[in-house]
Amino acid sequence: MADTFLCIDIGSGTQDVLLYSPDMEVENCPKFVLPAPARRIGEHIRQLTGKGRNIWLHGSNMGGGVSRAVRAHQQAGLAVAATRSAAYTMADDLAALEESGVRLDEQCPDGFAPVRLTDFDEAWWRRFFETAELDWPGSVAACAQDHGFHPGKSNRMGRFDLWRSLLTEGAGRPETLVWDTPPAMLTRLADLGRDIGGGPVADTGAAAVLGALYVDEIERHGRETGITLVNIGNSHLIAFLLFNGRIHGVYEQHTGCVDGPKLWADLAQFRQGRLSFERVFDEKGHGCLTLDLPAEAGGFGPTYVLGPRRSLLAGYDVTFPAPGGDMMLAGCFGLIKGLSLRD
Repeated sequence: MADTFLCIDIGSGTQDVLLYSPDMEVENCPKFVLPAPARRIGEHIRQLTGKGRNIWLHGSNMGGGVSRAVRAHQQAGLAVAATRSAAYTMADDLAALEESGVRLDEQCPDGFAPVRLTDFDEAWWRRFFETAELDWPGSVAACAQDHGFHPGKSNRMGRFDLWRSLLTEGAGRPETLVWDTPPAMLTRLADLGRDIGGGPVADTGAAAVLGALYVDEIERHGRETGITLVNIGNSHLIAFLLFNGRIHGVYEQHTGCVDGPKLWADLAQFRQGRLSFERVFDEKGHGCLTLDLPAEAGGFGPTYVLGPRRSLLAGYDVTFPAPGGDMMLAGCFGLIKGLSLRD
C-alpha cells in the first residue's frame, strides 16, 4: 500500500472521504463528508437551466443522479448535447437516448455551455487540499455503485450478475471485489479508475461489507459464527451473509421500497435461504441469492447495520458499528481493509 491513500466512497447524496496514513492513529486521519459529485454537477446544470443556456455534456460516465437535472433541462425546452462517454451516464442505449432528444456530439456546439461529468475532478480536489494545507496523497482509491453496461437487458438484473459471479467464481471473498481493473461491464468504475489515476476501485456494496470487517471484533465474530451485514444507503441497501471469511448470500433492494418491518421480515427469510431473486426483483429491487447455507453458521443471526439510513432498523435486534470511529466512512475503511487482505 502507498504511504497515504485518499479513499473516497461516492454515494448518491454524499461522498465520504478519508485521507489515510498507516503511520497515523486513524482517529487523527483527516475525514470529510461532502456533497456527492452528481449533486454538485446537477446544481450547476440547474443554474444553466435558469439562465436559458443549452448544455453540452462531456467527460466520464458518472453517477446517474445527474440525469434528473438533464431531464428537467429538456423539459424546460432547452437543448442537450453530449459526447458518447458522457452520454452513458444517462443510458446504455444511446440510440434511445438520441430519440429522447439528446444530441450526440464529440465537439461542443456553438452557443452551448460545456458541463464536465466526472466522479473525481482532480483539479477540484487539488484546490481543496491546498486550501486545507494538506499534502497530496501517494494514491487514490474510490468506490461507487455501478449498475454496469447491459444494453438490451435490465440494469438491475445485469448488476446482480456481479454478485452471482462473486459467490460462485470469486469464492465469496469480498476482497476480490477491490479491483485494479474492474470487469468490462462496470464502465462507471472503469472511468472512475482512470480519473483517479489508475488506483483501485470497488463497488460501494463490497466496500461496505469490508468496512464492517475493519472492526476486529466483527471480523472475529464472523469467523466463529455466521453474521448478517447490512448497509442501508440513501438510494440502495445491500445485505450479506458472512461466515469464516466468505459471503454466502447477497440481498439488494432500493431503500425507498422498504420500511423497517418490511426490511426486517426480508432479512429473516434471507437468513434462512428462503428469499427468492424473483420476489425481490418484482418488488423493484435487484434480487437475492444464497448458496447452501452451512449449519455451523448458526442461522446468521447477529446483525450489524451501517449506512446513512440505518435508522430504518432502530429498535430491532441489531448492532450499529462505527468502523474507525465513523460510520459514514465505512466504505473508505472497507477500501483499506480490502487492500490489506489482498496484500
